Amino acid sequence: MTTVDLPLLPLGRGVDRASERGVECPGDLPQASDPDLVARALAAKEALGERVFVLGHHYQRDEVIQFADVTGDSFKLARDAAARPEAEFIVFCGVHFMAESADILTGPEQQVVLPDLAAGCSMADMARLPQVEAAWQAMADAGLQDVVVPVTYMNSSADIKAFCGRNGGVVCTSSNAEVALAWAFEQRGPDTKVLFLPDQHLGRNTAVLKMGYTLDDCVVWNPHLPGGGVTVDALRDAKVILWKGHCSVHGRFSTKVVDELRATLPDVQILVHPECPHDVVLSADLVGSTEFIIKTIEAAPPGSVWAIGTELNLVQRLARAHPDKTIVFLDKNVCYCSTMNRIDLPHFVWAMESLVAGVVVNRIEVDPETERDALVALQRMLDLPGKSHKD
Repeated sequence: MTTVDLPLLPLGRGVDRASERGVECPGDLPQASDPDLVARALAAKEALGERVFVLGHHYQRDEVIQFADVTGDSFKLARDAAARPEAEFIVFCGVHFMAESADILTGPEQQVVLPDLAAGCSMADMARLPQVEAAWQAMADAGLQDVVVPVTYMNSSADIKAFCGRNGGVVCTSSNAEVALAWAFEQRGPDTKVLFLPDQHLGRNTAVLKMGYTLDDCVVWNPHLPGGGVTVDALRDAKVILWKGHCSVHGRFSTKVVDELRATLPDVQILVHPECPHDVVLSADLVGSTEFIIKTIEAAPPGSVWAIGTELNLVQRLARAHPDKTIVFLDKNVCYCSTMNRIDLPHFVWAMESLVAGVVVNRIEVDPETERDALVALQRMLDLPGKSHKD
């Protein structure tokens, strides 16, 4: 997937609110070299008091996450925000789709702020509503739409969640994807198919490794090819239609590095996120969500050796927090999430000081119709049994 279908915007200028990235950040930011940034952030947070609730995603920079009231993955943070109705402002240190989910789940009087509007998600950008609607129409033309249930990963825009809500679908997280898929396959009888958006790897790994489907049961829909690059016969034979999307960070990990690490660190245990490619997941010892990765390392015995395949900020934080264990990154190269890293200390200070001054900047506000339909899909997830409430 490329972003050739997205408008090219000069850094920091222009607006494309249908996209997860490339929107401007108005206002004058403090200099990154300002030695008083930490003190300014603390002062602003103290001045706002209970009026502000700061959320920090696990992949955020240390310089920002130190100010978070709670940390976690995307859905956990959105739920935490919803559980704080007294907070007038929710400052979400994460990316755009996360802030959208927080706005959907919080009260109408609460205002969600994203310190840098250009903090998006390349995976979420890979499934845009016109593309998904075109695929949906193609399935109708093939006489299959009535047996297809759309399931979207939390890492998707609000309008894709709303699409699923309108069309009998559901949202899932990396923890409850199996439960969500099982629910979906019960909705339309024995011929049910699932359209899984937007991460093909999570969909494939869940269907094949957790639910017993085969790789032959899966087809990949490429929105940039006529008919998705899939024949009607292949669609009819498939059980899982995977959207051609991926995480730019987790997609980098390879079995070559896994093999090299096993050769150099004989006792190493490979721990990866299910957004990783299928062959990497097959070669790993343990696979699970970000919360699962954190809890696994916390429970691991001293002296154990781990190679972790997820975003580098988190891996480095885990290594510092557990000096009694050997923790290495499952890649030879530095691999931060570039859009997560856009939330830096100058943007955070600017957003917080603006709130102190009575100016709400970078508010994320989902329109009522989209919010209504997206909430349907989110509520279906909340109503699922088992691991529905964890990311």
